[in-house]
Amino acid sequence: MKNYKLTIQYDGTRYKGWQTQTSTDLTIQGKLQDVLTQLASHPVELTGSGRTDAGVHALGQVANVRLEGIQTCEEIRDYLNRYLPEDIAVTVVEEVEERFHSRYHALSKTYLYRIHTGKIPDVFGRKYTYSYQTPLEVSRMRQAAGYLVGTHDFKAFCGNKKMKKSTVRTIYEIRIEETENELCIYYTGNGFLQNMVRIITGTLLEIGDGRREPEEILSILEGKNRETAGYTAPACGLTLCKVTYEKEH
Repeated sequence: MKNYKLTIQYDGTRYKGWQTQTSTDLTIQGKLQDVLTQLASHPVELTGSGRTDAGVHALGQVANVRLEGIQTCEEIRDYLNRYLPEDIAVTVVEEVEERFHSRYHALSKTYLYRIHTGKIPDVFGRKYTYSYQTPLEVSRMRQAAGYLVGTHDFKAFCGNKKMKKSTVRTIYEIRIEETENELCIYYTGNGFLQNMVRIITGTLLEIGDGRREPEEILSILEGKNRETAGYTAPACGLTLCKVTYEKEH
């Protein structure tokens, strides 16, 4: 058996998230596994770099799968794209060493959250941006974001209140870019908790529109209480852009 690394993009609008579920067949992992099983003629298990929530998109999700290696990488990619739904595509298939694991070996992930700030609705971008009409003071958001960079316990920004594993994560960078009608927030870290990016985004928006002060981030982190952080921003604005690994797999 050979180990293959897949780079995947998808429009998550109609899906219930990445992970397979017994209650629905509308998951990204499920759709991919179905086609891979068809290709391999036996059940196949696909391992993703992490789970994305229902409605979240991806430009560079990564997964790995073991196959017999009868087909070339290009043939595997083309077969997948021939039979996958039109809102899921595999952009790259490459053979990697046996020990490569898409989740355990990921060094960092970069997410983008897009906020439409224009007064006129973005008809064609509505599935991929969060429309926010209240004026935002971006300098306050940048100040608050600075307090989040580094290694912290992000329990207050975790959507899973019953989380038993460590909630300590490292954020390497939060970059906020502003254009006339859109605000783009890029998050890069070594890993993210359930809903973490969306909760941070909701908190930053509350700071940007004046409902909170930037310094509140410090007490929110210290308190480790989800109730003290901001609301969870909608899934539609979030995209997993990139998963980074060492050059040698």
